[in-house]
Amino acid sequence: MRHFPAFVTASLITALCVCAPGQNTPSKDPQVNETKGIPPRATPADYQAHAAAGTVTVAAEFIGHSVPTPDGPTYTTEDYVAVETGLYGPSGARLKISSDDFSLRVSVKKTTSLPSQPFGMVFRSLKDPEWEDSVAVEAKSKSNTSISTGGKNGEKEPVAPVHMPLDLQRAMQQRVQKAALPEGDRALPRAGLIFFPYRGKTKNIRSMELVYAGPAGTATLTLQP
Repeated sequence: MRHFPAFVTASLITALCVCAPGQNTPSKDPQVNETKGIPPRATPADYQAHAAAGTVTVAAEFIGHSVPTPDGPTYTTEDYVAVETGLYGPSGARLKISSDDFSLRVSVKKTTSLPSQPFGMVFRSLKDPEWEDSVAVEAKSKSNTSISTGGKNGEKEPVAPVHMPLDLQRAMQQRVQKAALPEGDRALPRAGLIFFPYRGKTKNIRSMELVYAGPAGTATLTLQP
């Protein structure tokens, strides 16, 4: 039987001990992207509307197609609307929070109940107005200074479309994720954004109600478009 020198065996054992924990240690990146929500306002009365659900008070304000973030710019989405929601309770209260407990009842030509959507669904339609404005200015500048390519009627070569860099997309998505209403068993008060699918103009909405039906009970809040 072949024997390895003692120092070789010790080196192998040391290497295995160093590598093994790394395989089971979760990456720190998810912690950076953790959903933290928006700082709750001082009282439920500071929101557009509030109502009691058992011992918990649900407060909310309709934000429309805007997506504000606490540590960054305000983004926009054409496919969704956001509602800033706050949950309050007595001292030391906790609540199992889920965006699935909320729906938005919207009346335009007829009344429709919109289910909440995970914040990740918003990413595909998310826009940064400041970045798009800067791109538009740059494109206009290039168009004004571009040289004719000798095409039909001496037309200038069209400016190629510009796509947002991936690092800016990730930063935008992370900010929105952090602003979303935190889910799971949480200490109160807690606040954040909830998203609902709606492509229409908010000025066409005749009436709107946020409906909560969760562990705390039920509540209906009348919001202003």
